[in-house]
Formats: sequence, C-alpha cells, structure tokens
Amino acid sequence: MAEVAIVASAFGAGAIRRDGHAAWLEVAKAGGAQAFEVRRELMDDADAGLDALRTLGTAFANAQMWPVWSTPDSLYADDGSLDATALREALACGQALGARFVKLQLGGFVSDAHAAQLAAVLAEPRANDATNATRLPRVVVENGQLEQGGRLAQFTGLFRALRASGHDGLIGMTFDIGNWQWTGEAPLMAAVALAPHVDYIHCKAVQGEGARRFPCAPAADDPLCRAALARLPSDVPRGIEFPFDETRLAADAARYVSWLGAA
Repeated sequence: MAEVAIVASAFGAGAIRRDGHAAWLEVAKAGGAQAFEVRRELMDDADAGLDALRTLGTAFANAQMWPVWSTPDSLYADDGSLDATALREALACGQALGARFVKLQLGGFVSDAHAAQLAAVLAEPRANDATNATRLPRVVVENGQLEQGGRLAQFTGLFRALRASGHDGLIGMTFDIGNWQWTGEAPLMAAVALAPHVDYIHCKAVQGEGARRFPCAPAADDPLCRAALARLPSDVPRGIEFPFDETRLAADAARYVSWLGAA
C-alpha cells in the first residue's frame, strides 16, 4: 500500500477557509490517510505566519500525520530567473510546519543558469539549523494547468540542466496526472520521461473540454490513472486532489484513500 495524502481542497475550499486545516486532520486520519496537504491559498496571512504554522505542525504530530506545504508561488519568475525570495519563504513555512515536502509551481523556467544559486538557497536552512538538517523539507515542483510551468519540455529541461551542472537530485517533482490535460500534453509520455524525478503524485481525473475543465474523482477502473501510476514510482506518496461529495465527506475520504493506496 502506498502512503496517501489528502489535499485540503478535497474537503472544499470553503470548508477549509471557514474551519482551518487543523479541523479536518482527524477526518483525514479516520479515513486512513497518512498525510495532509496544507494549501497556502486557503489561508489568511495570520494563519500562514510561522508561529501559526508551528502550532499547526504540533496538531499534525498529535494526529501522527505528516504535512505537505503547498504554495501557489513559482520557483522561476516570468523572466526565467530563480525567485529566491519565494523559495526562501516556502522553505521557512515548510520548516515551521514540519513538512515532508514543500511544493511550488515551476513557473517561467527556460534554461537553468541558476543551478548554483538554487543550491545555495537550499543550503541556507541547513547552515542556519544544522541540528535539524535531516528534518528539512524536500522541494518539489508541480506541473500546473497553464502553458508556463505546464509543458513537458520545461521539466525535462530543468532536470537535464541540473544533472549537467552536477546538481542531479537537488529538487524533485510533484507529478499531477490530470494537469497535463490542461496544457495538451500526453500524461503517459510525461510519466515515462519524468518518473526518475517524481517524489509525490497528485491523482485526479478531468471533466470537460478546453478551458472549461474541472477536476473530478477517477472511476475505480480509470484507465489513465492506472496507466500513469504503473509508470510512476510505486514507493512515493500519492495525493487525492479531487473534490469529495460534500454530502459524504468522511465516507469519500475513506473510500478514495483505500482505493488510491492500492491502485
């Protein structure tokens, strides 16, 4: 069985904004999830402060679950430069929370002339807190739904450039099975090309066409999810990133955690 994370938005953005992330930890745990993805865009500034995140991290520890810190910020700015400020902020938040992963969007990566700078920024928390260096979060970039940050060539180019510069394995990837469909990429081709770099998987099916696509729960025998999971690492956590039925949130959580863990 793979470890399964529930992305907070699965319970509904309104519910998370109203109740806070901590209120849904026990529902996720009761459903069998090992992890919960905290979404910055569903928090106000006070809840996303470092002290508040440390408190939330204590709630995770008490629930015996581990968190993912997810921010909509991008690793690379529109002009292709490394956004060191966004990366430092994401790392600080993830460390305060006690996150296993810190997830950013890729953004405007074109060609990596910034590998040394990226390595230096990632080393800063270790230099500042050597006693907790082994507990620092792993940075992962996710394929998004926009052309910028959602093209297969950007990801293969990033990992190729990092390897060529001697920084292979410096960061990893969140592979979102559904998001490739927004940018017209072939998810299975992407899975084959990027599997060695994948640390975390987002699972969802997609309804609709063009810009009017929506995430939805995969069917039990969904051919795309099953084929993609077969091509991706079997020992990395899988995240539920589709909405549960609001009339049966707890039951859906348990049902889909069981399904995705065994898929």
